[in-house]
Amino acid sequence: MSEQPIVNRVAQSALVTLDLEEIYPKGPRTGVDISQWLEEGLLLREKNFRAALAAEDWSRYTDNYVHLYCSTEAIIPAWAYLLLATYLGAVAKKVVVGTSQLLETVVFQEAIAQIPAESFQGKPVIIKGCSKVPVPPTAYLMALEKIRDQARSIQYGEACSSVPLLKNRRG
Repeated sequence: MSEQPIVNRVAQSALVTLDLEEIYPKGPRTGVDISQWLEEGLLLREKNFRAALAAEDWSRYTDNYVHLYCSTEAIIPAWAYLLLATYLGAVAKKVVVGTSQLLETVVFQEAIAQIPAESFQGKPVIIKGCSKVPVPPTAYLMALEKIRDQARSIQYGEACSSVPLLKNRRG
């Protein structure tokens, strides 16, 4: 009996994999808690806040993706986050107000916007589901929306185990 060579049919197929891990922007993620500048954990005094920000070494945030938040129940005026962002914006790659998950969502939104949707025209696509980076669920939805009118079909998961999502007659 002659042995048949092992053939990787997935590699030979027209299936295109959209791996969000491949477009994940590299760089440290950092949170900055504005409560460190509050007096008694509740009060933000503009003069003291401005002086503290001016004295800070912002270089440690160079090329970081930064999310600003307050870990206390203090009510922080919008201008305080804006003022803080004027310092961070000069060194950081991205600054958002909110959670680390919001930061990842914004970072992925910008990365997905750069994907040339036309490169998926008429092709079967699988949006890769496993990732070593923190891909927020919204990023998968954004990827689907980006390619839905171009792809012939879209699946989610891995080539060996996927969930069909969409089949276009137009794609």
